Amino acid sequence: MPAKSETPASGDPRQFIITRVFQAPRHLVYSAWTDPKQMSQWWGPHGFTNPVCQLDARPGGAYRIVMRSPDGVDYPMKGIYTEVVKNERLVYTCDLSEHPDAWHDMIDPDRPKGGPRPAMDIITTVTFQEKDGQTLLTIRMNFESAKTRDQHVKLGMSEGWSQSFERLEKIISPTDTADRELVMSRTFDAPRDIVFDAWTDPKKIVHWWGPIGFSTTIHIMDVRTGGAWEFIMHGPDGVDYPNKNAYVEVTRPQRLIYDHVSPPKFRSTVNFTELAQQTVVNVQMLFDSPAELEKVAVQYRAGEGLSQTLGRLREFLAGK
Repeated sequence: MPAKSETPASGDPRQFIITRVFQAPRHLVYSAWTDPKQMSQWWGPHGFTNPVCQLDARPGGAYRIVMRSPDGVDYPMKGIYTEVVKNERLVYTCDLSEHPDAWHDMIDPDRPKGGPRPAMDIITTVTFQEKDGQTLLTIRMNFESAKTRDQHVKLGMSEGWSQSFERLEKIISPTDTADRELVMSRTFDAPRDIVFDAWTDPKKIVHWWGPIGFSTTIHIMDVRTGGAWEFIMHGPDGVDYPNKNAYVEVTRPQRLIYDHVSPPKFRSTVNFTELAQQTVVNVQMLFDSPAELEKVAVQYRAGEGLSQTLGRLREFLAGK
């Protein structure tokens, strides 16, 4: 079930609520929130890591998490647990004062340049409700002001939680896909709308798609759920590589999912996450089998090709 964000029934403009149903018993979901080894594997959007994840989940206990973006920028947070009811409820404070200046400038455009970075005074309540072996997770965040809440939403808070939930789902309900998927993340110095547009506008994508030395001719690019994307990649040695894709999901400007229906077959999921003035792009290529992934990795050097393609996108966005 997708994460659902909603307006509080109370109408309190300082509050943010998001829910998600997990196909797992409550004690497993709760454990993933209180075990630092598990939480470090799922906390944050796609492509982020958590080199520091310290949790003392008891009333009065402290926590500290350092979330690191794909380009190496750290976003530390810390706080105190004010209420802990095992398998039922967590309440904790959240101090974001150690986040980078660029992030604080986005949250509060009126902040004096080089001025103090406020803690934000966010109180988060997480509840776990089990029914028929499933768990309804509800997160309620109370901000110090409606302005602060709205700025967090504007910077992609809903999507950030949704992507964290997707990663959490893999922890508590693991699927055997790690040995048949190629995953890569990059951070771009451009707003998300512009990066998404570069990936979906045929007049733009031809300038950067493919490894170094390749060019692309697009025949069809119907960017909508159910639409087709057909093109030919021209290798520097004169060899042509026809490609046919079918769009499975187009959620502008957050996500693209499309199936490569011509051999080799695989599904690409591309997530675009807005972070301050940058965009984090996470690409997952899921193949039918480990053998198929290995074949593509060896025959087409898929990992290196994807890395070079994202490098060309960076140059295109920079106007080089």
